[in-house]
Order: sequence, then C-alpha cells, then structure tokens
Amino acid sequence: MRSVLYVLTALGVMGLAYWAYHENYRTQQALREISALNRQIRALNEALSVQRAEWAYLNRPERLRELADLNFDRLGLLPLTPEQFGTVEGVAFPLPPDIVIEPDEMSNELESEI
Repeated sequence: MRSVLYVLTALGVMGLAYWAYHENYRTQQALREISALNRQIRALNEALSVQRAEWAYLNRPERLRELADLNFDRLGLLPLTPEQFGTVEGVAFPLPPDIVIEPDEMSNELESEI
C-alpha cells in the first residue's frame, strides 16, 4: 500500500512540475506581449503628439488669415461678426417626452407660427 502511495505522490509531483513549467512559459509569453503592446502604445502616443503639434502649426490664426486673404477671390471668405450668429430663441428645442400634443393642436400651432 505504501508503494502505491509513493507512486501516486511521485506522479502528483511530476504533474505539478509539468504544470508549473507550462505556466512559467505562458507567463513569459504574456509578459513579452505586454512589453510589445507597451512599445506600440508609446509609439502611437508619440505619433499623436507629433500630429497635434502639426495641427496646431497649420491652424495658426495668422497663417489662416493669410490663406483666406490669398484665396479671397476664389472662396469669398469674410471675417465672422456677431451679427452672423443666431439667438437662443431661434433654436427649436424638442419637447419633453411627457408632453403630448394632439394632431389638431399641432396644426393650430403651425398655423400660428406662419
């Protein structure tokens, strides 16, 4: 009986050793993938910061003003003035969902607006 117990214990130890060996290599592979992903994220963040800097450079107000002046004949761009903007009263806000307008009331409201 003791020999069976020794054999089972030895098999158990070998099984656990194989499992630990396998998990070790899976963990190392996962760490390599994480490292590669972190390198890729750093490269993408650097590229994004370069693109943001280029965008800021291209959208300088003096450059845009110069381009608008150069292409005035073709584009007809004019500077924005406060009179070109609407008022809050001109915005049609949606009604809250609990307010229901009957169809005949809606036609009356549309006629009164016209």
